[in-house]
Amino acid sequence: MGKSLVVKKIVILSAFAGLLVACQPTSTVTQPSTINLPSGVTLVTEHLADKNSVSIPYKKYRLANGLTLVLHEDHSDPLVHVDVTYHVGSAREEIGKSGFAHFFEHMMFQGSKNVADDEHIKIVTEAGGNMNGTTNSDRTNYFETVPANQLEKMLWLEADRMGFLLGSVTQEKFEVQRETVKNERGQSYDNQPYGLRGERNSEALYPSGHPYSWSTIGYIEDLNRVDVDDLKAFFKRWYGPNNAVLTIGGDIEPEQVLKWANKYFGPIPPGPSVENAKKALVTLEQTRYVTLEDEVHLPLLQVTYPTVYVRHADEAPLDVLSNILGAGKTSLFYKNMVKDGYAVQALVSHPCQELACEFQLIALANPQNSTNLSELYKRFEQTLKEFEQRGVNEDDLNRTKVGIETSTLFGLQSVSGKVSTLASNQTFDDEPDMVQSDLDRYNAVTAEDVMRVYQRYIKNKPSVVLSIVPKGHGELAVKAANYTPPVRKFDEVSKVKQHIAQAQINDNFDRSVQPPAGPSPVVGVPDFDEKTYANGLTLVTLDSKETPTVSISFNMEGGPLLDPLNKAGLASLTAQMMNETTQGFTNEEMANQLALLGSSIRFDANGRYTTVRISSLTRNLDATLTLLNKKLFNPAFLENDFLRLKQRTVQSLQQQVKNPSVLASRAVSELLFGENNRVSLPDSGTLQTLSNITLDDVKRYYQQYYSPAKANVVIVGDIEEKSLQTALSFLTSWPATEYDINDYAEFPKMGKPVIYLVDKPGAKQSVVSIFKPYLPYDATGEQFRSKLMNFALGGVFSSRINLNLREDKGYTYGASTNFVGGKTLGWFDASADLKQENTADGLREMLNEIGLYHEQGMTQDELELMRNAFTQGDALEYETPSSKAGFLRHLLTYDLDKSYRATQTDIIHNISKEELNTLAAKVLDPHSMQIVVVGDASIIRQQLATLGRDVVDLNVEY
Repeated sequence: MGKSLVVKKIVILSAFAGLLVACQPTSTVTQPSTINLPSGVTLVTEHLADKNSVSIPYKKYRLANGLTLVLHEDHSDPLVHVDVTYHVGSAREEIGKSGFAHFFEHMMFQGSKNVADDEHIKIVTEAGGNMNGTTNSDRTNYFETVPANQLEKMLWLEADRMGFLLGSVTQEKFEVQRETVKNERGQSYDNQPYGLRGERNSEALYPSGHPYSWSTIGYIEDLNRVDVDDLKAFFKRWYGPNNAVLTIGGDIEPEQVLKWANKYFGPIPPGPSVENAKKALVTLEQTRYVTLEDEVHLPLLQVTYPTVYVRHADEAPLDVLSNILGAGKTSLFYKNMVKDGYAVQALVSHPCQELACEFQLIALANPQNSTNLSELYKRFEQTLKEFEQRGVNEDDLNRTKVGIETSTLFGLQSVSGKVSTLASNQTFDDEPDMVQSDLDRYNAVTAEDVMRVYQRYIKNKPSVVLSIVPKGHGELAVKAANYTPPVRKFDEVSKVKQHIAQAQINDNFDRSVQPPAGPSPVVGVPDFDEKTYANGLTLVTLDSKETPTVSISFNMEGGPLLDPLNKAGLASLTAQMMNETTQGFTNEEMANQLALLGSSIRFDANGRYTTVRISSLTRNLDATLTLLNKKLFNPAFLENDFLRLKQRTVQSLQQQVKNPSVLASRAVSELLFGENNRVSLPDSGTLQTLSNITLDDVKRYYQQYYSPAKANVVIVGDIEEKSLQTALSFLTSWPATEYDINDYAEFPKMGKPVIYLVDKPGAKQSVVSIFKPYLPYDATGEQFRSKLMNFALGGVFSSRINLNLREDKGYTYGASTNFVGGKTLGWFDASADLKQENTADGLREMLNEIGLYHEQGMTQDELELMRNAFTQGDALEYETPSSKAGFLRHLLTYDLDKSYRATQTDIIHNISKEELNTLAAKVLDPHSMQIVVVGDASIIRQQLATLGRDVVDLNVEY
């Protein structure tokens, strides 16, 4: 479960009416449906396919208790997505009672009257599905994606926690989840560089008491102050069916779904009536300067202007303005900040919420050129003046509109994407399908509109200027702080004095009986074509017509493994250079051409591969591949690009040292693989190895290793085979340069088990990793079987180690164990971010759980859960083009036949508990494992000394 940051979802499509099979546009009708409606269920709207436009077809119903039900049929895959959205987020909270909505996101997974503690997650897992919940300022949603035969069970689960939760909210559960929320805040906010940026900005931007003046996760002191009845009262006020939207999409039969929905949700009584909050524009009388000293290396500047709210008439032109100023290499911010070397990153965005939007200018300073943020602030101002003088050109508008169109098409490739869109629009606008209206309003934006909103909301307007600087360096801020949030007063915080009881609900069936699953759907491995060319290139294609899009992955084996040890980072830096200037094109010209096509081409070097990822609308595929040809074979390799990228990488590495999780990962790699192996170092290299790399090294790497000799291309999407062969001839006829990938040097011996302590002064939590070397990936052998064995220990949310440390003890936001395996390397890892004061306690519990599993293994119930989870989930494996592409890349990487999945399924069905427990006894001896802890040594060293292992200090260098 996790908090969802409020990000505006823009839906816009254009000339694809006949191409979106599952998203065909619709016309609205109000005549009765042919479906026989259950008693108390009313058809509100039926949206049917219409070839003249594009949208998402649906049927909307309302139950007698006020619950809105939206159904979308998509029979392309045997799965369903269920979403329950409550129109309640942190904006519905009272002053002094922040964090309640997010708190309930946690409590809703802790069992209800007919679902035992932690059973919800277990049932979804056993069904082969996945689930989560998210909270933002304006809504909370809970969702599951499962095979279609599990739908009734999901409706039973969601209805039980909507109608029967309060009786199960005990003081004990309340206390445990309060600790979990504290751990989440520590991990995601307090212990994260820049983690408090949003909270500090909101406190200054909004008036005291405004619903957005506190963060979604809330203040710890608020949660500490309240009791369980305060929480129950909040639930009873906001979580009734009349304040909820139930949206179901996928392989469904609407008549049957209506019966189930009415059966399980219909008897739940409505809550108090709910009115939408009033919308009023937020204004500032003067600019507010705020300084936050944080554990960061790179100072950050954020300037925020209050603007409008979602679907205000000026929202669309403000979005276009933000795109022109700060989206990608065509933007003014990129030119004036990043390209000129004043910032490592710079962007402009216009995130919107139900009640307010924010126009944000953000830059991470490059200390080499920006000695303080006041200089960067001047460049912000100069860039705005440059825009004002330059104005808006036709490409500016076209780039934005095509970009929105493209992102929307890719977003509609999954049932979950469509259901989420329907649910959100219904919650906030009472109309699930807003595609056409969004299309109209964005296409209607003119250059005059953009300049008008600039003048009205940005030019010379007061803003919040937030300076985030390294601790002890307040002098780097833009100006001395002139604003401090008012002291929070709690004298008038209301307390719930009466016990909040569960409402009486009368059923005509036994709700305690879990509904059975239907017949398991038949899922086939997707068909694909494969061909290998004389130059060594393997081409795999899969035709998918669901959306008019194409995704391509071009993978050249070797990547960082080909780096000389003293020049680690060379492959990564070469890939970065391939994203820069191309002969015959400036960086900006190439970016503009791609943006006008709605396409992207991105080079990366990670792990074992240098990969080029290409995405395109089908209609623009040939033009996109033409640009790929130019980028691949005509890099300019300019000195100024090289120096800028190298400097940016150095700054990024220095920033990573501030992140405890990065330090832990780095320490584990160093101990596993040793100083004589490239794999012990980050893909991006270290400060020392980067200093050794020259532009000539980049050119040599490109000449030696950019080759089809060990490469493959995976293409998934709406393709036409014959024209594709012609368009790809520049790859299939590319002469190969042969090269070898060297074997590893000898790995270090693990030696006596100790605790390696990496000191991170000021850390709010301790990042822990327990690890040992193990086997590389295999599809059906011991490593695969070890993953099956690990499932109950730490391979799923409802695993032993997570339930112990998170749910029972409240030591962490999450703990897991995993067998990590690549083509040639593998290891076991158990990890968690632990509360500082419980670092030793948490480690002790982790070691005890591993030790108990080592000695006793799994139970028969755990074996059956694992079998169901692994075999029921096939329906979800191949839904989207990206999931299909991932499957194909996996086959190529490990040289597998697609029948390997059938072999795995057979193993899962037939492997015995005895075999798995024998494997646990062989592998999981905690005394064979090393431990890395990253935290504040001055506080946790004495704790660690109680664990019976030597504590060895370890320095991690970058």
